[in-house]
Amino acid sequence: MAADLGELLVPFMPTIRVPKTGDRVFKSECAFSYDSPESEGGLYVCMNTFLGFGREHVERHYRKTGQSVYMHLKRHVKEKKTGATSGAFPKRRNGKVFLDLELNRDFNSEDYDFEDEAKLVIFPDHFEIALPNIEELPALVTIACDAVLNSPSAYKKQEPESWEEDIQESRHSRSLRQQDNGVRIRPSGWKCQKCEMRENLWLNLTDGAVLCGKWFFDGAGGNGHALDHYKDTNFPLAVKLETITPDGADVYSFEEEEAVLDPNISEHLSHFGIDMLQMQQRTENGHDTDNNNSPPRSRPSEWEVIQESGSKLKSVYGSGYTGVKNLGNSCYLGCVMQVLFSIPEFQRMYVGNLQRIYDYSPLDPSQDFATQMAKLGYGLLSGQFSKPPMKSELIEQVMKEEYKHQQKGLSPKMFKALVSKGHPEFSSSRQQDAQEFLQHVITLVERNSGGSENPSDVFRFLTEERVQCCQTRRVRYNQRVDYVMQLPVPIEAATNREELLAYEAKRREAEENQRAPPEPVRARVPFTACLQAFTEPDNVPDFWSSALQAKSAGVKTSRFSSFPEYLILQIKKFTFGVDWIPKKLDLSIDVPDFLDLNRFRATGLQTGEEELPNLSPPIVLPEDTRDNSMSSLDSPEIDEAAVMQLAEMGFPLEACRKAVYYTGNMGPEMAFNWIIAHMEEPDFAEPLSLPSSTIELLPSSASETDPFAAAAAATATPLDNSPPEESVAILTSMGFPRSHTIQALRATNNNLERALDWIFTHPEEEPSDALSDMADTEPTNQAFSSPNSHSDPTLSPDPEADAAGPRVKDGPGRYELLAFISHMGASTMSGHYVCHIKKEGRWVIYNDHKVSLSERPPKDLGYIYFYRRLSSS
Repeated sequence: MAADLGELLVPFMPTIRVPKTGDRVFKSECAFSYDSPESEGGLYVCMNTFLGFGREHVERHYRKTGQSVYMHLKRHVKEKKTGATSGAFPKRRNGKVFLDLELNRDFNSEDYDFEDEAKLVIFPDHFEIALPNIEELPALVTIACDAVLNSPSAYKKQEPESWEEDIQESRHSRSLRQQDNGVRIRPSGWKCQKCEMRENLWLNLTDGAVLCGKWFFDGAGGNGHALDHYKDTNFPLAVKLETITPDGADVYSFEEEEAVLDPNISEHLSHFGIDMLQMQQRTENGHDTDNNNSPPRSRPSEWEVIQESGSKLKSVYGSGYTGVKNLGNSCYLGCVMQVLFSIPEFQRMYVGNLQRIYDYSPLDPSQDFATQMAKLGYGLLSGQFSKPPMKSELIEQVMKEEYKHQQKGLSPKMFKALVSKGHPEFSSSRQQDAQEFLQHVITLVERNSGGSENPSDVFRFLTEERVQCCQTRRVRYNQRVDYVMQLPVPIEAATNREELLAYEAKRREAEENQRAPPEPVRARVPFTACLQAFTEPDNVPDFWSSALQAKSAGVKTSRFSSFPEYLILQIKKFTFGVDWIPKKLDLSIDVPDFLDLNRFRATGLQTGEEELPNLSPPIVLPEDTRDNSMSSLDSPEIDEAAVMQLAEMGFPLEACRKAVYYTGNMGPEMAFNWIIAHMEEPDFAEPLSLPSSTIELLPSSASETDPFAAAAAATATPLDNSPPEESVAILTSMGFPRSHTIQALRATNNNLERALDWIFTHPEEEPSDALSDMADTEPTNQAFSSPNSHSDPTLSPDPEADAAGPRVKDGPGRYELLAFISHMGASTMSGHYVCHIKKEGRWVIYNDHKVSLSERPPKDLGYIYFYRRLSSS
């Protein structure tokens, strides 16, 4: 028999591999489905690629690759017999077979026994060889089988090995000298000190400089000013601002040219006013208070209301009613994907094309986005993993006078590993913001759609921004692409304001007297007040008026240039306290079932409005020439009465003069708003200095003979927004045409990663000359861009007229509420997410793996709302 087996396996020996260090063995989950060794058909592990396949999908892999030898793993789960002879712990026969295979939590208890079975299966004849069979198998096959059986499964291997373990402590961390320069970092509103970018920002731990990183640090955009700063100063360590949490932060060493550990990061950050210890205490206390340790309340807590804890909710089963297991603080992922796959366009793209996606999947489907989206979508919609209990099971439970049946749900380990790959936050086991993850998934959908249907088109819309210079009253209209409508919450508009003020007084009194705090009061804010706050003009920080060629007061208003098919509405509940503690506003908002936004449609340039010139900001002169800039100009006219009125409030006199001047002598109220927006700037209290740099750049004869020469200088070559040659070289080295590369960089404010995405989404047609001119004259100051926007200055107001622009579907602005995601907890760093979705005319609550009919959907406590456009009929 031994000779027969050896001869049988000889033709397949070249295809059988022994897992090496670094090889991942997928023996707990199928690459195309959620089959596992506990499924009825077990799991087949390829002995060459070590990918796992369910019985339904292993034939596909065999036909595509010709690989014939698989290891079939099967776990038999049996309910343990009760009685005096039963042991206290589950018994496992053949225990060494799955030594490192994680147990299904549904059966990991004292109530079940496990019997494991392994075989070698040779396709296409399905010839089986039972394992272990050491004496009859060739030595190489025996070694390979033993290695596969004893290797940890792919995702169990990842859990104890976080990326931090491969990072070494920096040689500078313990000897770093920090400058006593009085720098204090605000908890929000950061921007690069050189280019004013507001993403991928790094705080230098020596002097507190906030500068943008290079695009390849972590895949985010940047112009490399943090690295330039190191070259000038040799200050070695910087921390990424967006990654600072109570658990740590991402630290980079410029000298060592790698990510490093800083065991003194808490001390180094506290030097600049960032107290990580306080963050830890606050978030823990906030989480505990919301969970279990709060004093008795006269009203239900947020946790109870959102989860509908006081009701006996009826479980539902079948297609579209499959839950998602929480992998450990992954509830944000489950909620977002439940809502996305309740939208027909996502169902059609991934589930409707399931067989085509599977047939054309790459050799490693675990790393293919379309395959994993189709797998998750089919798992949620097929009903295969959401089946009601058998009648016999119900009778048995009733006889035991207990009902333990639990919905199992899907365990999306492979999906989470793929979509979070390379992302420092989503790849961790920490709680994350559901809105940020939603944006992340939409970005991945766009990147992987190529020329095919893009289901995220249903969320895309155009926002018109109207910016007005308060002094000249001239305007500029810009358009940007958005996916989320962020709705501000004006707490001052709460209908129970007196109750809130009384609570705050009691809370302060209790804190001073070290007594237990009073029961919190939830602010009740009308939805109409939130809409009004969204449409009201906002001050534009650091607004540079091209009409004045100087900084001035500017106001911005936003309107819809188009309405999406599905509107995502985010309530801006989360904010930062002055102590850097992320916190959530306790709000109740009467969000409506039906929404009409037609009155907020953009109208464009109006009759009588005058546009601001398309000029870029002037070149900033060295400090030693600024002091004399006023000497060449007459003193500006300033309303001294308004200046004195502001100065009496305690603001510096020179700051008051600047505020009145930059707001065009429009009164102390407007000047006061300017002061609030600019009071943290380094030159806030310095004397008013009007820029004359554009005149001084020209020869003296030119300025005397041509009064418009200054304006011509502003559009000269140094100011034409030419992309950095280094960025152009990087993209052209990838094989892209130089002209297309320059256009992409101009369209994305010289952000390399976004430029690369732009090239892939604009592969055929070059933008028109008019659009190129728009990109050339687009101001570099992006301070008033929405934080959730994906800006594209090349966007045409008529998307159909510009084939190179993003696809935008427009229609009436009337909507019906489809779903909402709710958050419980004090901040995004803790708590829990659930979602409610309206299906078949009834509301359903998805709470991890539990899916039930909702009795009282808490629409007023939601965080992200999804609206579906009503038909025109």
